[in-house]
Amino acid sequence: MIGTLSATGWLFLVVAFGAIVPIVPTGAAVSGTAALAFHDRPYLIALVVAAGAAGAYLGDLVMYAMCRFGGEQLARRLRWLRDEEHLAGVKERLRARQVPVLLVSRLIPGGRVPVLLAAAFAGLPWRTFVVANLPACALWSVVYAAIGLAGGSIFPEPWQGVLAAVALILLVNQVLSRFSKRRAARATAR
Repeated sequence: MIGTLSATGWLFLVVAFGAIVPIVPTGAAVSGTAALAFHDRPYLIALVVAAGAAGAYLGDLVMYAMCRFGGEQLARRLRWLRDEEHLAGVKERLRARQVPVLLVSRLIPGGRVPVLLAAAFAGLPWRTFVVANLPACALWSVVYAAIGLAGGSIFPEPWQGVLAAVALILLVNQVLSRFSKRRAARATAR
């Protein structure tokens, strides 16, 4: 039990850090911890979901603050701002539907940072962001934990479930990334 509890504490830290430094595979961390919890103490999976969501939420708040206070200058320095046309489109979608855009951005690989930039540059109020981002982080954690549960339930050994969950996350991310690039290319061609 201590192993899973300790893992959820580390999960919180890894996900919070990964939300600020977008190269950390936070989804794989949640999936792997869920697969581990499935084999160790299945009733702790709710704690895995909570730790993942809380870490994502805290990291998003820090990232949003960086975007709001650092502005475009910080975004350019950190190379977060690459495609200003895409950013303008995200701003428009965000103005029309804040919660759905935040929900989807959390689930699409590489979608969160442009949405956070657009929200910050469009001047989305803190109160609105704080409320709208909460269900996005919770849904994200549930989805990735479910992937980990699938991996953990298929394989008899915890390490196999963790490996399967991480491999599945990487595969899903690649497929979604290619789909997004094709969709963007079609939109540009129009």
